[in-house]
Parts: sequence; structure tokens; C-alpha cells
Amino acid sequence: MLLHIPQVLTAEELQRCRAVMDTADWKDGKVTAGQQSAKAKNNLQLPLDHPEHRTLADLVLRALGRNPLFNSAVIPLRVVPPLFNRYDPGMEFRAHVDNAVRPIPGSGGMRIRTDVSSTLFLNDPEEYEGGELIIYDESGTREVKLPAGDMIVYDTTVLHSVEPVTKGSRLASFFWTQSMVRDESQRRVLFTLDQQIMDLRARLADDDPAILGLVNVYHNLMRQWCDVM
Repeated sequence: MLLHIPQVLTAEELQRCRAVMDTADWKDGKVTAGQQSAKAKNNLQLPLDHPEHRTLADLVLRALGRNPLFNSAVIPLRVVPPLFNRYDPGMEFRAHVDNAVRPIPGSGGMRIRTDVSSTLFLNDPEEYEGGELIIYDESGTREVKLPAGDMIVYDTTVLHSVEPVTKGSRLASFFWTQSMVRDESQRRVLFTLDQQIMDLRARLADDDPAILGLVNVYHNLMRQWCDVM
């Protein structure tokens, strides 16, 4: 899965993020990297103890909660509180794979399985050069660079990298989600089915037999495939 979700944040929410990030005291991004990733990672990160970090993370989480496309595609169970990074000229993140299991900061030791990765872009492509997110999957190499407020969602199983920034600064939020549906192919089936139901509901009454039948199939598949523990 590689899904572009537009306008996750409003203009006001982006402005709030930028107000904090433009004046923040950034730290080395290796602090949240795994052993292999740390060797490939060269960027900056908003410290977890920054006084506004929790505020911005909650802002992003609220935006996710109201976004039907994210919830349809990911079927989230738990989300690691969003993190925030910056790439200045010369910074990059060479090809790596994210850790399969990550702790949830401040949870008293809770960990999640990372099924889906998300990068939420916080400034426009015109503000920096380079910095493309590169996804390496079965269909080849794909390059992603989105407008501020847009998000890319992809399976955490794939290799990915961030190209070197050559001018300006690239700002983003990133986080991982444990889905209620572990299997990638099952998530794709449910997402396709849900989108077809939404399309039909725009043209037919909710009590139309075709819609009722497909909704029944969707929820029966959810019962078989979901893990909510």
C-alpha cells in the first residue's frame, strides 16, 4: 500500500506546527533510531521533552481521528505519538527498514507492532530542494514529495529513504500505526471494499439491498481478521 492522503491538517493547524518548529531547539534525530537505522540517519528531531511536543502530537492525532481515508486504509488500533523532524542541507536518511516493534513513550512500557508508516509533510516542496521520500517496493522505486498538510501512508515492511536536502529545510511529522488487521493483503481488501461501499452510498440509499449486503460482508470480514487486543 502506498496512499496519498491530502489535506490532513488545516491551514491553522499547519501554522501552529510551524510556529513551534521555526523556533525550536532541535536535537540529533538518531535518538529514536534503531541500531541499523542510526547508521543511516542524519537529521534533526523535535525533542520529546520540548514543552510543545505533546501539543503538536495531539494535534496530529486529532486530525487522524477525523480523517476517513486514513481510518479506512489503516484500520488503526494504536498509534505511536507523532514525532517531528527536520532535514537541513546535506542531511539525509539512507535506505532502511523501520523497527518491527516500538515503545510508546510515557506509556509505562507499552509497545506496538509497526504495521503502517506515515509521513505528514509540514512545508511545501517549493521551500526546499531534495528531501524526497523514496519507497522501494515490489513495483519498483517511487518518489514522494507532497504539499504541506498532505500525508503518505505505506506498509512498514518496505525499505525507504530520504534523499539529501540541498537547499532550505524539509519539515515533517512521522509515526507508526498498529492496525487491527495485521495482514497487508487483508487490509487492502477491506480498504477496497470500504471505498466501494462509500461510492455506492453516494448514489444509492443506505437501505439499498446492495449496500446492506456489502456492509454485511465488510463487517463479517472484520470479525474474521481483526485483532483488538
